[in-house]
Amino acid sequence: MKLAAVVVFYHPNDENIENIKNYERFVDKFYIVDNSSDDINYYKSNKKVEYIKYGDNKGIATALNEGARRAIEDGYQWLLTMDQDSKITGNIIKQMEQYLMKHADEKIGLVSPYHDIYSDEVVPDVEVEEMIEVMTSGNIISLQAYQDVGGFKDWLFIDCVDTDYCMNLHMHGYKVLRLNRVRMEHHLGHLEVHRLFGKKYPCYNHSPMRRYYIVRNNLYIRQMYGDIYPDYCAYLIRVQKGQVKRIIAFETQKFQKLKMMYQGYKDFKKGIKGKKRLAD
Repeated sequence: MKLAAVVVFYHPNDENIENIKNYERFVDKFYIVDNSSDDINYYKSNKKVEYIKYGDNKGIATALNEGARRAIEDGYQWLLTMDQDSKITGNIIKQMEQYLMKHADEKIGLVSPYHDIYSDEVVPDVEVEEMIEVMTSGNIISLQAYQDVGGFKDWLFIDCVDTDYCMNLHMHGYKVLRLNRVRMEHHLGHLEVHRLFGKKYPCYNHSPMRRYYIVRNNLYIRQMYGDIYPDYCAYLIRVQKGQVKRIIAFETQKFQKLKMMYQGYKDFKKGIKGKKRLAD
């Protein structure tokens, strides 16, 4: 199975580059889409790597679409999608490839590993699980399915890109599968787990701007898919309301984050999409 990969860079550090070195040799072609102005000289001399430098942040969706488009042009049918801060081993890739080859007759849009975010979380006792959504990083996506659903929505820019893509796959009859025995370490924001009265409260410490996109785009997800997944979309909104309490209780920049969350709500009501302009 020939496999290409795309990773999205945004001001990568040495650890991010080391993450890529762990699995680069297990793919046939590597597209690095750099959403920042940094210069990554190491990959310019690597013939397997195609380095695409935007010099400006065009968002995760646009970067993923760039990698997918180039992979399709180069004749690939499968694409590994990665974040720069995810750690993955070749064994994980091989396990997902083997599953796809064994189930080639099924209409699979993507397979995902189990994202290991908390060290003490309990993994479901099911080998393969069909999911409503999974995070983008670590997935192997079908490029035929990608073309059928129209790719990733550029106007989402950052957050909910994965949620929309998975729900769109479902609407087109494709399966979104998670292999629970295949575990990948994934960092989500700047996670801190606070404890109060015996309960755990995970806080991701996202920036005020990230909070803007999370609120705005979750509302768009509910608008697009609320009739199909009413319970899940309602859950997504409840999570955001819960984050307000955690920001107030535990996080820094409380006022700035709450202000940008409210701005995200207002911009949704106005129908504003794409990259947030400071003048909006």
